[in-house]
Amino acid sequence: MKKIVLFAAFVLGGVLFHQANAQRIADNAIGLRIGGGGGYGAEISYQRAIGGDNNRLEFDLGWRDDSHFDAIKLVGLYQWVWNIEGGFNWYAGAGAGLGNFDDNRHNNDGLFALIAGDIGIEYDFDFPLLISLDFRPEIGFSNYDDHDDFTPDIAIGLRYQF
Repeated sequence: MKKIVLFAAFVLGGVLFHQANAQRIADNAIGLRIGGGGGYGAEISYQRAIGGDNNRLEFDLGWRDDSHFDAIKLVGLYQWVWNIEGGFNWYAGAGAGLGNFDDNRHNNDGLFALIAGDIGIEYDFDFPLLISLDFRPEIGFSNYDDHDDFTPDIAIGLRYQF
């Protein structure tokens, strides 16, 4: 009987400790994700919390350009968010996207699809600002062989939360 009471107290203490340290993510956040993989550019980024847990959807509409190509893409990601301590969170996710490119080297235009992973760290300030640094590896698929490749996309995000 002592073991059962001790086990129940341990489980209840763990749940209460988790609830005390769990940080809720904002229902909505909108801003910019600035960085680059395969060219420098920016993305308009929107995050929407889903469910009762710290999970969210992220949608990014972005453009990239350099001396070799121009591209516009839309990426959707599902993310899991975990609190580290205080306002620091880390997150991981997966998703997919579609886009259009204009290759200036070979005079090729076309559509592409991609799959992506996502891992990052963010800081949630006491006022409605969220700043993040993330790594989003992407694998692209298109009709042109030189656009079927791995792209390591690293970016800084600044978002207003509401």
